[in-house]
Amino acid sequence: MAVDYYAVLGVARDASPEQIKKAYRRLARELHPDVNSGQEERFKDVTKAYEVLSDPQKRELHDLGADPFSTGGGFGSGFGFSDIMDAFFGGGGATRGPRPRQRRGQDALIRVDVDLSEATFGTTRDLQVDTATTCPTCAGVGAAPGTSPKVCDICRGSGQVQQVTRSFLGQVMTARPCSACQGFGSVIPSPCIECGGDGRVRTRRSLTVQIPAGVDTGTRIQLAGEGEAGPGGGPAGDLFVEIVERRHPTFERRGDDLHCTVALAMTAAALGTTVQLETLDGPRTVEVRPGTQSGQAVTLAGLGVQHLRAAGRGQLVVHLDVQTPTKLDAEQEELLKQLAALRGEEGSSNGHVTSGQSGLLSRLRDAFNQR
Repeated sequence: MAVDYYAVLGVARDASPEQIKKAYRRLARELHPDVNSGQEERFKDVTKAYEVLSDPQKRELHDLGADPFSTGGGFGSGFGFSDIMDAFFGGGGATRGPRPRQRRGQDALIRVDVDLSEATFGTTRDLQVDTATTCPTCAGVGAAPGTSPKVCDICRGSGQVQQVTRSFLGQVMTARPCSACQGFGSVIPSPCIECGGDGRVRTRRSLTVQIPAGVDTGTRIQLAGEGEAGPGGGPAGDLFVEIVERRHPTFERRGDDLHCTVALAMTAAALGTTVQLETLDGPRTVEVRPGTQSGQAVTLAGLGVQHLRAAGRGQLVVHLDVQTPTKLDAEQEELLKQLAALRGEEGSSNGHVTSGQSGLLSRLRDAFNQR
């Protein structure tokens, strides 16, 4: 009678991989020979059940009622187009050898928010990273302490088994990865309780990242060897820190230049003035020349963002927005009427079309220049 590996682990047939792994860890802790003597056979059964249900191909075979550890096949089974290709192009006789348990880990990505000042001058950031790390119990081997992987009895360490099938071409011999050891050439009789034989556990760790001056949204900082640990104690991948720059309440970043807008009273723009502006480098004085028009800009060199891969910094561009008063008291209205009378601008037909945009401030400037 076929063994019900779901019943062995005490999980439902639709159990998720995480539920299967959790059930195995619980039973392995209870039945491990170092903890509970006399339960060796039960421990082996639990380990075998986990081996089947944690492997998608073996689990599918088990669900179909087939032997998940079967390595052979008769006429009409296990034969397909790839077998024909192997037969013609040498795949059946090739000896590729076992695949290594140690493999490089995957790269990891984490996003870090920075403000404009940190992006401009650089900063350091302490991060909490959740990644797979080498199992401290088995040092990445995957076997329980005091044990070690052993050569697979089915493939004898080659990681492959040969299969002979019959077709209209005759007998065809193909080589397939050994299903008993999954092509590794070795099996782990007593998997590590902590990592379930994978050689890795997930943990949270702290690291400090140096964020250089000049980064922008989308900039990625590569930290070699700080990513996911590899299976079987393999080398870790890289960790990429992607920068996300927060919006600044005053400045808008365009490349390495910063832009802001300063509102000016009509009289200040006409007569000229100075404006105190709080920049990333502290307070600076912006000189507004007499007759300044709305939309003109004043450039402050070297007050933008540091260039990421070159010396120097961008510019700070101050856009001037001249505001026309919308509410006037009686005295102010009378003064403007007197000014209009002096300039001959009374009545309703004082506008004229020019090649550019012209308004009250430009006319005031022209009047002052004519005197």
